[in-house]
Amino acid sequence: MKLIKKLHLWLSVPFGLVIFITCFSGAMLVFEKEITAAFYKELYTIEQVGEKALPLEQLAEIVSLTLDEGVEVTGITVFDSAEKAYQVKLSKPKHASVYVNQYTGEVKGCYKRLPFFATMFRLHRWLMDPTPNAGVFVGKTIVGISTLVFVVILITGLVVWFPRSKKMLRNRLTIKLDKGWRRFWYDLHVAGGFYALVVLLAMALTGLTWSFPWYRTAFYSVFGVDMQKPVAQNDMHNKREDKDRADRFASWQLAFDNVKMLRPEASKMTVAKGEVSVTVDGWGNQRASDKYKFSELTGEIVSEQLYADSSRANKLRGWIYSVHVGSFGGIATRIIAFLVALFGASLPLTGYYLWIRRLYVRK
Repeated sequence: MKLIKKLHLWLSVPFGLVIFITCFSGAMLVFEKEITAAFYKELYTIEQVGEKALPLEQLAEIVSLTLDEGVEVTGITVFDSAEKAYQVKLSKPKHASVYVNQYTGEVKGCYKRLPFFATMFRLHRWLMDPTPNAGVFVGKTIVGISTLVFVVILITGLVVWFPRSKKMLRNRLTIKLDKGWRRFWYDLHVAGGFYALVVLLAMALTGLTWSFPWYRTAFYSVFGVDMQKPVAQNDMHNKREDKDRADRFASWQLAFDNVKMLRPEASKMTVAKGEVSVTVDGWGNQRASDKYKFSELTGEIVSEQLYADSSRANKLRGWIYSVHVGSFGGIATRIIAFLVALFGASLPLTGYYLWIRRLYVRK
């Protein structure tokens, strides 16, 4: 037991600060979409709803005329609310898009990430160091190692926490508010750490899949997915000859209308070259979507690939993200993820307090 306690302590001391930064920044990112939408409300919403939206191909053409050379429209996302502006996705930079008034064709502006959230994301993934140094992402590696160490800290903490009697169990499950600040910080670290253990482990174990290829391969293999096998890619679009701009989007509206008849309940649909993606709403993988291939000449649906029938690897990727950010159960699990990540950030701080206080008492 003494060895476990020492391991718990001497791993926490050097890595505690990075763990604090990772957990805190992760907590700040949980509600980024909602806060950004509220801050840029004029970008995402339509002030006056028209009678009928313009055809998708017309909207794509309008946006194309405003783009720099080498940038193309790759898709349009349509939402179920008539007050939400259409999102037009662009080929570059990564994740770029603009929002357009579907009734007038007005380009409302580009998607913007608030500076605060951009900083939190860089801290969470790379410790503000997203560029490689001699081929090594130093910040990303430090975050990955610290997350791996955090898993060990959580497990050793559980071993140290494990009570030897019913009275001790009762004490270690209670956070006392009337025994002074010293006892409160102790209970918060011991009892609170136990309550948050499972969720913190889930976040850490899924987060590691973005840090180390070897871990990602091992993680997928646990769920029966062989990452060594090449994933089949649909290169139909890469083999297509370039067409005139007027022809590239000709069948998008027809394809959208055809899929809409099949899926009138869809909350979000994205039309791209030769494919319509329909978001699968509900509990579980929040990146799940059904895909419908269509003829780019007629807009006729030629095949469908339902999420329920997709590969295990495709499902697992979405589940990893949904569990990591806590979105798999809707707003309830996201609130839990926010609170637990925030609490995870407090664990190093309360741990430092207990450690320093113990050193002071001994001295």
